[in-house]
Amino acid sequence: MGVAVVFSAGNDGPDAALVQNVSPWATCVAAGTIDRAFPTPITLGNTVSFVGQGFIVKEMKMNLIDSGQIFDGGSCSFDSSPRRLATGKIVLCFSSLGQVSSTVAALAVLAANGSAMIFSETITKLTIQDDFLPTVHVDLHQGTQILNYIQSAGTSIGSSPAPSVAYFSSRGPSSISPNILKPDIAAPGVNILAAWPPLSSPTMLPFDRRSVNWNFESGTSMSCPHVSGIVALIKSAHPCWSPAAIRSALMTTAYMTDTTYDTILAGGTLKPVDPFDIGAGHVNPVAAMDPGLVYDIEAQEYVIFLCSLGYTESQIKRMVLPSPSIDTSCSGNYSDLDLNYPAITISNLRSSITVKRTLRNVGQKNAFYFASVKNPQGVHTFVWPGVLIFTPHKEKMTYYVTITPIKQSEDRYDFGEIMWSDGYHHVRTPLAVRVSNVRDGGSDRTRPESHQSA
Repeated sequence: MGVAVVFSAGNDGPDAALVQNVSPWATCVAAGTIDRAFPTPITLGNTVSFVGQGFIVKEMKMNLIDSGQIFDGGSCSFDSSPRRLATGKIVLCFSSLGQVSSTVAALAVLAANGSAMIFSETITKLTIQDDFLPTVHVDLHQGTQILNYIQSAGTSIGSSPAPSVAYFSSRGPSSISPNILKPDIAAPGVNILAAWPPLSSPTMLPFDRRSVNWNFESGTSMSCPHVSGIVALIKSAHPCWSPAAIRSALMTTAYMTDTTYDTILAGGTLKPVDPFDIGAGHVNPVAAMDPGLVYDIEAQEYVIFLCSLGYTESQIKRMVLPSPSIDTSCSGNYSDLDLNYPAITISNLRSSITVKRTLRNVGQKNAFYFASVKNPQGVHTFVWPGVLIFTPHKEKMTYYVTITPIKQSEDRYDFGEIMWSDGYHHVRTPLAVRVSNVRDGGSDRTRPESHQSA
């Protein structure tokens, strides 16, 4: 049955095609924000109050000053020499001035003898840390309103939707196998309370002598354990499911809307997410326990996938355990599009092609599933048959997807989805297609030459 393996996608976002751990037999996890905050109220001198994020546990009443009144150029960094001291004051700093982190800004304010800091950064980058200087984190909108207040203007504050994909979360497509969607899924990975070695200070700075057992961390190394735990829960409920079936359950039940019922936003760009940001969507543990249908993958299919990438028989034999049921000869003409993955990604569509997928019923024994399609822009997608009928004696059904370009294009991905539904279960399969037919018509199946996200 195999061991389910979950990897982090990496923290090299938001640039495209830097996702790591892209093997199709493992689950690759992106990082998203959460809808839980650590509120710290801020009340201005005009009695207007709003909420930032931080760990200040005592009330502080001090004068508020803009960083431009302290540092040359207004950047809270050591590169900007302090013009005056900020003794007894709270300093408002912006990450966008000098591209500084909250830690660098806090060090600069501390050097200027400041007592506390309000740190304003883009809403897509807002992560909180256990700072050595009392710090409240706000988004750029809030920071601008505070700056206006300092300059004798009013303020209005709104709340932020969640989740969003963290700006640092590595994006697809895969640079190794662009016809396999990576990352697979997103999970909470921003401002996560995690165990911390007490011999290391919470900031890891040499002068920080504090010892803590818990710390707030952000990264795909935080989102990965969330999915690992969910995988363990699914495995305990369905011990006979393969790792591929479990990943399929995670992907086909993931959601794409935030707490405001709008499409989840991609941190770093504030555009609506696409599958290269979030994979199939944000993980939904409850729905994944009962997905209705799953895409399963046998070990032989992974061997065929390796053959399609150009691996030789001798190389493959070093990767797989010896088994009489596995043929490593690579004696056919294979395509990585043949892998029964819970997503369909075509990185180099030149003319009409047909791919095959097989679904296994893990829900009610007698079930009717109907297909619906959201076409990627400039592409026509035809699914046949349009109805899958499962019976106690027929728990696996195969369907085919014919994808035809209806535009002239190159180097642009467009996205859609196939949805199978029985009225209760909604099995969503992402589509990612890059039409590349400007230079020539090509053939039905070509190896990808380039891979860049739109």
